Amino acid sequence: MKTKAVRLYGINDLRLEEFDLPQIKDDEILVKVVSDSICMSSHKLAMQGEGHKRVRHNLNKEQPIIGHEFCGIILETGSKWAHKFQKGSKFVIQPAMNHPDDEGIPTLWAPGYSFEYCGGAATYAIIPSEIMEMGCLLDYSGDNFYMGSLAEPASCIAGAFNAQYHIENNSYNHKMGIMEGGTMIILAGAGPMGLGSIDYAIHNPCRPSRLIVTDIDDARLNRAAQLLPVEEAKTHGVELIYVNTVDMVNPAGNLISMNSGKLFDDVFVFAPVKPLVELGGQLLGKDGCLNFFAGPTDTEFSASLNFYNVHYEGHHVVGTTGGNTSDMKQAISMMTEGKINPIFMITHIGGLDSVPEATVNLDKIPGGKKLIYTHKKLPLTAIEDFSKMSNPLFTQLAEICRRHNNLWSTEAENYLLENAEEI
Repeated sequence: MKTKAVRLYGINDLRLEEFDLPQIKDDEILVKVVSDSICMSSHKLAMQGEGHKRVRHNLNKEQPIIGHEFCGIILETGSKWAHKFQKGSKFVIQPAMNHPDDEGIPTLWAPGYSFEYCGGAATYAIIPSEIMEMGCLLDYSGDNFYMGSLAEPASCIAGAFNAQYHIENNSYNHKMGIMEGGTMIILAGAGPMGLGSIDYAIHNPCRPSRLIVTDIDDARLNRAAQLLPVEEAKTHGVELIYVNTVDMVNPAGNLISMNSGKLFDDVFVFAPVKPLVELGGQLLGKDGCLNFFAGPTDTEFSASLNFYNVHYEGHHVVGTTGGNTSDMKQAISMMTEGKINPIFMITHIGGLDSVPEATVNLDKIPGGKKLIYTHKKLPLTAIEDFSKMSNPLFTQLAEICRRHNNLWSTEAENYLLENAEEI
């Protein structure tokens, strides 16, 4: 079977090509990819090329398909997995598979980085046995595909919340998760993953009593307040406060005053900026946990931490890179049950032909998630710009999105899949 896919050839060298997939083996699965969300991690992959830790190829000889936030349909199942995975069923993949090497040590292999025929930026792909062996090919029962492509970023958020910990009094027992009923602050939190985290913090059973979200851009904060209003948070027992810190001379003092003069139980830092990380440390209260959520590209990135407070106030720091399979199952369950709705992460729609340029320049494109429909030929376009386009497809999509609070939807997806030009 032929596939069209975007493959990595080197630093910022991504190429959309058509080539033949081999016949699947008895322990592999052939899939049709329908949607794939471009992740900042793929941008970092493009920046680093063969130097990326998850790349397992000599790129002069073999090139992996990029993309790891994908959802699609199973077309053919090898005999080893026929009892478990059915033709025609929808799937999502947990990319953080951590498959052990020959010595039993977990490796950083992942779809979208490490496999020649398995990645989301493709029309068709082959799922290797390792992914099924690790329990990382998951059933998805949603009535759309875009939510399946948001399962991975949603699982990253679930994983970050689950990785938080606090220590029980007079013991060394770690109580995992955020401090229930405590105070939380998300620094630089009005971006796409920040919005997802606000949604998760409000609607997860374990939630804070007060949540402060900072950013330095009024437009992002206003959009966050529109999509996740303080009134909605209040109905779930959470006092939600949005604040722009750009002009604050003493941000730590101001933010602490907004928290009734108290320090915070849980601090999340959503940008790899040294002053922001250090601000997070200044905001930690006794037994406070700082989550460094943003993954830096600079291998020498560092920031100061007050070790007096580590010793006497029990400050601790965690960081997660992606979620695990349990986190993804939790995210899928919460999405399909309507408890969280990460749809507002999506701000742009595109076809497979838009992937190379969009991935390389992702850090320069404003907005949130860029959702790709891999069987379509379509320029990457912001939802807010649909009405400005001359293409009748976008005119109709603009009207559909308008009916859904200017957000993407199942109705919009179905219309695009039926009417957009094939790649």
